[in-house]
Amino acid sequence: MEPSPPNVVEAVLGVDTHRDFHVAAVLAMAGRTLGIERFPAAESGYQQLWAWAAQLGNIRRAGVESSGNYGAALSRYLLSQGIEVLEAPGPGRAARRRGSKSDRGDAEAAARAVLSGRARSPVKSGSGPAEIARLYLVAKDSAVKAQRQAINQLKAILVTADPTFREELAPLSRRALVRACLELSEDDDNTDPVVRATRFTLRVLAERIEQLRAQAKVLEDRLSDLVRCHHPRLIDAVGIGPHSAAVLLTAMGDNSDRLRGEASFAALCGASPVEYSSGNRQHRRLNRGGNRQVNAALHRIVLSRLRWDARTQAYYERRVMEGKTRREVIRCLKRYVAREVYRLVQEDRRDLSHTPAVLLGTRR
Repeated sequence: MEPSPPNVVEAVLGVDTHRDFHVAAVLAMAGRTLGIERFPAAESGYQQLWAWAAQLGNIRRAGVESSGNYGAALSRYLLSQGIEVLEAPGPGRAARRRGSKSDRGDAEAAARAVLSGRARSPVKSGSGPAEIARLYLVAKDSAVKAQRQAINQLKAILVTADPTFREELAPLSRRALVRACLELSEDDDNTDPVVRATRFTLRVLAERIEQLRAQAKVLEDRLSDLVRCHHPRLIDAVGIGPHSAAVLLTAMGDNSDRLRGEASFAALCGASPVEYSSGNRQHRRLNRGGNRQVNAALHRIVLSRLRWDARTQAYYERRVMEGKTRREVIRCLKRYVAREVYRLVQEDRRDLSHTPAVLLGTRR
């Protein structure tokens, strides 16, 4: 970012993002609105937006709404210009009930959130392995969901199929059922047309299930290679598989300065303790906030360790003897796992930053 002339005022940028256009507002540090303008959501529009904003003031910080969705590309562009980009929180239901809503007002609100300190979370840079893991996860999760849906449809068709045909396939396991349906044929023209249609439909669904299973397997292998290449310590930890590791990395993002520490990461995961005390009763309850997908990943890791890790089992028995319930112990274990994950990721990032680029290309 080029230095601004001495007479240019300090200012902040706020952007209300949409699919086809963005509305930007520039505010002086005292809160005075210097300008509001609308720009297309394209590379040329980002350049126009930045040139316009730089003329109005010396921009060092910007608040962008929906930085993980419509504002992702703009956030990356502003980061490349040396701007500190923060996720601007929405006004909330209460504020919207009290007043009207407009794109210009939302853009100003994003800038005021930066001025007031409400916008504190740096946006994800989207330029490293965490972003790659996010893309693989999106494709894999949709493949698994579609596969489950196809299996349910196949079983639903069997329920209404001819009794003789249904009794032949009903005892089979799911995998054996899919293989059997792959071998089905329509038979000749003398066969009942409904039976022919049933056999054809079951074979089509079985082929779809196999195709989706193969896609999910390929994506799982890519996730495993990606995590093992960039975060070997994380994937080697007890109970952390490629899928859970990818979910955790996606939540953290590629920029290490996005989280202030392991406590911030625990809060993001919904694993930080929530005070729930009254009078003489001192108590902490489960955190129902945070990223629930990441919280579910921590839950899977804890359950795996409770089954296979002797250290975790010993901790569980000791806390139960102290009077803790199973839910309370699991909440404590999630907090410890979040702390361990944050430390492992930071160690891997430090090692990766000192690894020559030539070696990175050869790691598997």
